[in-house]
Amino acid sequence: MVRLVLTVILLVFLTACSFGTPSPNKQLIKKAIAISMQETQQQLGQLNLDFQELEINHLSIKQRKLMTVEHLPAFRIQGTYDLNLKLPKRSLEQLKKPFDVYLQIQKEGKTWRLLLPPRSNEDTSIWHSYVVE
Repeated sequence: MVRLVLTVILLVFLTACSFGTPSPNKQLIKKAIAISMQETQQQLGQLNLDFQELEINHLSIKQRKLMTVEHLPAFRIQGTYDLNLKLPKRSLEQLKKPFDVYLQIQKEGKTWRLLLPPRSNEDTSIWHSYVVE
């Protein structure tokens, strides 16, 4: 009987913990990867690569880790995806591309932001962020 009561209490506790911080869904993660790629494209603008369309398929999440960044809950999400890029004269397909994104829900609980960690060559520990949804 004691074992049953302890099991029920443990299940209630675990269920309550899982509802405390909402977790980003696959659609949100795809948007974050796309934003991250757009930022990279802007940095590589000198190469004159004109992405006309970007498609992310077969998203597979390998790890989802809850953490805190600047006093707010955030997730580090790692996995793989298939990428289809349409350029003006051809298409590129890359399979099983690894990704590592940080997503943070804001205080009001309505907005998610993509977080980019500080670069190793920067003297600050400031994270850069972009609104995802």
